[in-house]
Amino acid sequence: MTQTLPETTTTRESVVGKPVDRVDGTAKTTGEARFTAEFSHPDLTHAALVHATVSRGRITAIDTSAASAVPGVVTVLTHHNAPALKSPRKVTPTDLSTMASGTSVNYLNTDEVHWDGQPIAVVVAESALAAREAAALVRVTYETAESTVDFTAEEPAAKPQKNNLVMQGSAKKGDAEAAFTAAPVKVDRRFTTPPLHHNAIEPHATLAVWDGDRLTVHDATQSIDWLRSHLALRFGIPTRSVRVIAPFVGGGFGGKGFIWAGTILTALAARATGRPVRLVLTRESVYRTVGGRTPSTQRVALGARTDGTLTSLIHTSVTRLGRVGGTPEAVTSQSKHLYAAENILVRQNLVELDLVSNAAMRAPGEAIGTFALEASIDELAYELGMDPIELRMHNEPERNPIDGKQFARRHLREAYRVGAERFGWADRTPEPRSMRDGRWLVGMGVASAFHPSMLFVANVVVRLSVDGTVLVHCGLQEMGMGSATVQAQVAADALGVPVESVRVEYGDSTLPMAPGAGGSMQTASVANSLLAACEKLERKLTKLGRSPQESPAAVLAREGLPSLEVSVGSDTRLGRMAGQLRFMSKFLMDQRRWMKAALGAHFCEVRVDPDTGEVRVSRWTASFDVGRVLNAKTATSQLKGGIVMGIGMALAEQTLIDPRNGRIMNPSLAEYHVPVHADIPPIDITYLDEPDPTMPLGLVGIGEVSITGVAGAIANAIHHATGKRIRDLPITLDKLL
Repeated sequence: MTQTLPETTTTRESVVGKPVDRVDGTAKTTGEARFTAEFSHPDLTHAALVHATVSRGRITAIDTSAASAVPGVVTVLTHHNAPALKSPRKVTPTDLSTMASGTSVNYLNTDEVHWDGQPIAVVVAESALAAREAAALVRVTYETAESTVDFTAEEPAAKPQKNNLVMQGSAKKGDAEAAFTAAPVKVDRRFTTPPLHHNAIEPHATLAVWDGDRLTVHDATQSIDWLRSHLALRFGIPTRSVRVIAPFVGGGFGGKGFIWAGTILTALAARATGRPVRLVLTRESVYRTVGGRTPSTQRVALGARTDGTLTSLIHTSVTRLGRVGGTPEAVTSQSKHLYAAENILVRQNLVELDLVSNAAMRAPGEAIGTFALEASIDELAYELGMDPIELRMHNEPERNPIDGKQFARRHLREAYRVGAERFGWADRTPEPRSMRDGRWLVGMGVASAFHPSMLFVANVVVRLSVDGTVLVHCGLQEMGMGSATVQAQVAADALGVPVESVRVEYGDSTLPMAPGAGGSMQTASVANSLLAACEKLERKLTKLGRSPQESPAAVLAREGLPSLEVSVGSDTRLGRMAGQLRFMSKFLMDQRRWMKAALGAHFCEVRVDPDTGEVRVSRWTASFDVGRVLNAKTATSQLKGGIVMGIGMALAEQTLIDPRNGRIMNPSLAEYHVPVHADIPPIDITYLDEPDPTMPLGLVGIGEVSITGVAGAIANAIHHATGKRIRDLPITLDKLL
């Protein structure tokens, strides 16, 4: 995808940090931007899924006669007639794309059923309407097996999560249990959070076209490169024979970072029929086939001296995996880093259930973990008779609490100071139910935000042309966060050219490889390689005798060169292996030396109707310590978006699962409640803009951190308003009455 920046910047002063308009703004607001389901192809057919209706068992009979008789049906694929697929590989650190598989199921190559909703047939027809009509007519008989689907009932059977290079299942410092027992002031609380689903505006969609053994896929993916590698593996073809195109993605939040049944089966159907196939999942099919956030139960136990010094911090969790896959969440991550407790114990436990595998969802782990930790800190503040901010600052660490590593950068004290002043925290009276606005009870709450930062490998090509334009090639993903915009700003500053002369081509696997858009790492990773490429280009210009006053284009004109091109990284097999080694060595070195994270302070005001229990979030201020901000406009939008999502998590969202059979009972936006405009207050965003000296341009990453702490701040504000502690999300009317 190629976009050109609008002509809003005409000088060559620094544009990094400025509120430059999005490169795709006009395309999206005029309808010019094309998303996956809007691409077509000659002789296109349409697909629909048939879902299993049992949570575990085996298909004994499948009758497709009525479906096949529907006018326009091309074929009905089942395990009896589907082409063979190769099984997903086990996760290995030498090939990080192995992390991308949503489940381990070999779709339509087995008669086994592993969860209620598993795709067991695909109908291909001349129209989407005919495909869906026919899918409803497929009749299936099962031999059922005993299944385990009730998370609450299985919690006692949870087993400790193992440590790995990416995530610690447990960690400790000192004897936290003994210190807790001896502490003069303590709180010991249990929290629960429900399953959640991503609900991106654009449902998952795929268009697959085969040309011999070459596969082209348009897909709503957050991870172009991993999808390409995974498809090559599953269909037994070279990676170079797969092309993935994703110019625009209508939201993902982690759900589109993995490869699910819809994408695999669309390519399978296209191979079986010899025709292009498009599959757009219904909203219900998204719930049935795409994993969401795990439910959790958490224990947070805090022990303190009477002056507020934390002597013990214990945080344990139980979350779930699917029996056929899933991603553990770093629920206790922030509890190793936020507070200078003398003794710390964190432990994560897992249960396996016969449900669709869970998946990463915005700030996976920290989003729900900060709810429990920050609500507990607030409770301890009340027990001590201290201001909640004062308690936090009293326990603000100078070094990483659990292992003594240096912080790469940490200005949380300043974030709280700035946020408290902007919000008017000093106007709060501390007693619960002490503030009113007419009939409404008014409450104020605070919470800390936390998310670790890291760099991945990215390859880029930069070409400078004699007409003064700069072309950046990188297969990065654009999900609405302004990725191409900020990279154009980076290149413009690095080369000293106007930002309107920079074009960024992205969203296609034929371009140099970029990491997936997740974990708040894409911007930093691409910028790191882009800066290196621009340095190589500058060195070449210097060798050509460039003077300080001479523009890059003038050098090329003088030398009679039409263009000059440089690259960083390689997409060859050896190049990829070298990139993986670079990533692992830097990752391990950083793990030993630094603690890097984005941080922030949330300030929330709520109004609660004392008669109905209705909660209204009336005001929000958030102050962030997120390193250098590359674009003031897109960054503010990202930070607001995370807060909105956190408000939904705190007050409305939950995926309801029938504990008898594992069926999702509210698989639509009619029954799964997300915030609407009327639910969201004015959101005041500020950030310190203090660079992280260990990161490219000092940036850290902002996509994930803003949702963390949000639910805790709301729960704390509700307690201040009503005197009631709600420790089970979402905080609905019934829990306050």
